[in-house]
Amino acid sequence: MLRSKLAAMAVVLMTVLNVAANDADGSKSADPGYETLANKLKSGDRSVDFKALRLAYADSSASRTGPDTDPDKKAMYAALNEKDFQSAVKHADNVLAADYVDMDAHFVEYIANRELRVADKADFHKFVVQGLLKSITDSGDGKSPETAYQVIEVHEEYVVLRFMGVGLPKSQSYLHKNGHAYDEIKFKDPHSGQEATIYFNVDIPAKRGL
Repeated sequence: MLRSKLAAMAVVLMTVLNVAANDADGSKSADPGYETLANKLKSGDRSVDFKALRLAYADSSASRTGPDTDPDKKAMYAALNEKDFQSAVKHADNVLAADYVDMDAHFVEYIANRELRVADKADFHKFVVQGLLKSITDSGDGKSPETAYQVIEVHEEYVVLRFMGVGLPKSQSYLHKNGHAYDEIKFKDPHSGQEATIYFNVDIPAKRGL
């Protein structure tokens, strides 16, 4: 009986050591939060917390060491403009394989799949774009540094402005207040025609040097 107990304990110990070794050498995934949430969304689960997904991506190795997606982003928009929707989807897929919170790629997937009459995919990517965007606009009202929209990368600022119908901003200033970093952007309100100001909390990209 004692020998059996010792053998069982040895098995447990070896399992623990193997897990620790995997963690140490990096062979086990270092980003279970991002991967788990992204895979949950990819499977069609619409209950995903989009803010948690974005923050998990920002904290993942995928955001730090992933491939450069700029060539595919340029290619997907070029293909979309040329009405080559199959190519647009292909390049957008490449972007999303590296960064599943990229709103540009989901937007291109929505438009291209809609034009290709793939309604289920178009509807899904539209839902994801709306969810990601809402997770930013729900983080504040953007009217002051204290109520700034929280972004995980500066590019998200321009996505928000674009969906607001804003073209190029008039000015952009970087400022610190109460231990936080902000972008202050002045622009012409497309509805009133008056100058307006919007604030984004850029603590995350500032810490990452982006």
